[in-house]
Amino acid sequence: MRVHYVGPLVAGLDHPVMRGYDASQFSPSCYLVEVSEEAGVNGPLMEGDLLIVDEQKPAGHADLVVVDLEGEQRLFKSHRIGGRLRLMPTVGPKESLWARRSDLRGVVVSQARRYGW
Repeated sequence: MRVHYVGPLVAGLDHPVMRGYDASQFSPSCYLVEVSEEAGVNGPLMEGDLLIVDEQKPAGHADLVVVDLEGEQRLFKSHRIGGRLRLMPTVGPKESLWARRSDLRGVVVSQARRYGW
C-alpha cells in the first residue's frame, strides 16, 4: 500500500491527528507518513492514518516497514528469514519480494488514527 510523506516529526507539529502526541518522546530520526486510500476503512490500518517511522531502527521480524519501490513509498510487513528480509504486502496481491537494505526507509514505531471510529 502506498504511503505519502508528511514531513519530519518535530515538536510543535500542528497536524490534527498528532494533537495529544508528545513528539519529544520519539527519536529525532522519526518522520511521518499518511496511509493512502488503498487501505480502505476496515482493518488495523485505515486511509488517513498517520504512521511515525524511524529511519534508523533496524527492521526485524513482523515489523511494518516503509520501502522505496519504483519511485513510491510503500508499506510492507517484514518477515525475517535468516539474515534476509522478505516483504509481505499489507493489501492487494500477496506476492512477496526480497528487500534490499538500500530500499528500506524505516520501521513504523507508532500509529495515529485520524478519526475515532
